[in-house]
Amino acid sequence: MEQIKKRRSIRKYLPRDVEDDKILQLMESARLAPSGSNTQPWRFVIVKNEKIKQKLARAAHNQNWMLSAPVMIACIADGTSRIDEYAELNFDEQSPREELKQMIRDTSIAVGYLLLEATNIGLGSCWVAWFTQNEIRPILDIPSDKYVVGVITLGYAAEQPAPRPRKNLSELVHYEKWCNER
Repeated sequence: MEQIKKRRSIRKYLPRDVEDDKILQLMESARLAPSGSNTQPWRFVIVKNEKIKQKLARAAHNQNWMLSAPVMIACIADGTSRIDEYAELNFDEQSPREELKQMIRDTSIAVGYLLLEATNIGLGSCWVAWFTQNEIRPILDIPSDKYVVGVITLGYAAEQPAPRPRKNLSELVHYEKWCNER
């Protein structure tokens, strides 16, 4: 619970490199996440190159704060993990396939593990998802049978945001069935 309570979306980073062993530790934490039918659809592209990071920030609606992060990690759901078809797969925001929803769900669990482990080892992070597949995939040469779930900015935090307000459990939890009362 401590790491869950401490985790914040960091948008300002110190100009300090992130050690490769810490990045691999984050990848290991994501690798250990559960997935439906153990499909493990997550794939990751680690980006440190400044020119590529600039393109990613531009594709994410010019969120230039992203550029202060020494590392960006593209988190990708692999369509071939659930679909054994030979037909050409092309996933985007309008794709109706149920498998895409399952892959996004499973990859999101792995990303959640990654974010919590980042907090645990003293790193700041932020999940960025304001982009379209057609804008983000070409930057990293990601094929159309993959879906970019998010880009994680990663580094040593140069800020300590206060906790954001959270709803009370009474607003979120229902018992036995959906209802407005307990």
